Amino acid sequence: MSDAPVTTATMPRINEPAPQFTSPSTHGEISLRDFKKKWVVLFSHPADFTPVCTTEFVAFARLTPEFEAINTQLIGLSIDSVYSHIAWTRAMEANFGVKVTFPVLADLSMSVASKYGMIHPGASSTAAVRAVFVIDPDQNIRAMIYYPLTTGRVVGEVLRLVKALQLNSKHGLATPENWSPGDKCIVPPPTTSAEAEKRVQSKYEVTEWWFSKTDCPK
Repeated sequence: MSDAPVTTATMPRINEPAPQFTSPSTHGEISLRDFKKKWVVLFSHPADFTPVCTTEFVAFARLTPEFEAINTQLIGLSIDSVYSHIAWTRAMEANFGVKVTFPVLADLSMSVASKYGMIHPGASSTAAVRAVFVIDPDQNIRAMIYYPLTTGRVVGEVLRLVKALQLNSKHGLATPENWSPGDKCIVPPPTTSAEAEKRVQSKYEVTEWWFSKTDCPK
């Protein structure tokens, strides 16, 4: 007797167009296309009025000014109603002293969650997993992060990721492990022997022809 086939939702992919959506939210009906020319962080949470999700939303709310300062729009999402979102965000303001100023999508039909591959039946058939999608101003997906229902994300890492992607988009430089703004960046390695020879004689901080660093532009 053979095992039953495993079915999976279509998953978005890095450097491909982000799935478009129009959805009700705590800011009224919004569409992804409303945020062209901005970076977007679209993030899902399993459910309103749950402890782990609350800690994440409080952190996103506190860091909202820093995301706004780098032209980045936060958009939350769960499979809850607008009324639930409003009540929950008001409760966070009352209990934690933070105001959620970014929109939270009400995805009762699971249409947005399904487009973005947020529904993982092995984790839950009724809740979106903790997913983060970083979308660039051309509305292409540049990064994806998935977490299980039980584990909270580090919101500061999402902010760091956006800054690293913006650096790469503007200057073509890569970032090493644990990079923070102000640290040195990695120069893409040469692709020809002639370029490799030039690299070892360059003014970069060269360890090997294929490994060199430089100060990150501000």
